[in-house]
Amino acid sequence: MFSDSTLKKIGCFVGGVLFGTVGVKVLSSKDAKKVYTNCTAAALRAKDCVMKTATVIQENAEDILVEAQQINEKRAAEEAEKVKEDALQENGAAEQKENEQE
Repeated sequence: MFSDSTLKKIGCFVGGVLFGTVGVKVLSSKDAKKVYTNCTAAALRAKDCVMKTATVIQENAEDILVEAQQINEKRAAEEAEKVKEDALQENGAAEQKENEQE
């Protein structure tokens, strides 16, 4: 009546339907919902932890940036003062030479 190939295909189909039905029942059970709820709660806790860590890292990066800018401003001011002193010394030496030549 049915060939072996047809019977295997029908058997696989029926087995798949039964497996799928049992799977849906298991996944929609109260115990499964409890597991899903606990997993979701754990994921939310992990997200909060990651967000706190990211906030701390961002604050530290901002502090580092401000300190680096202050260092550069101080260095620029010191260099400007040095250039000014060098210019004054050169002007003083030039005036002294002029006075000696007179």
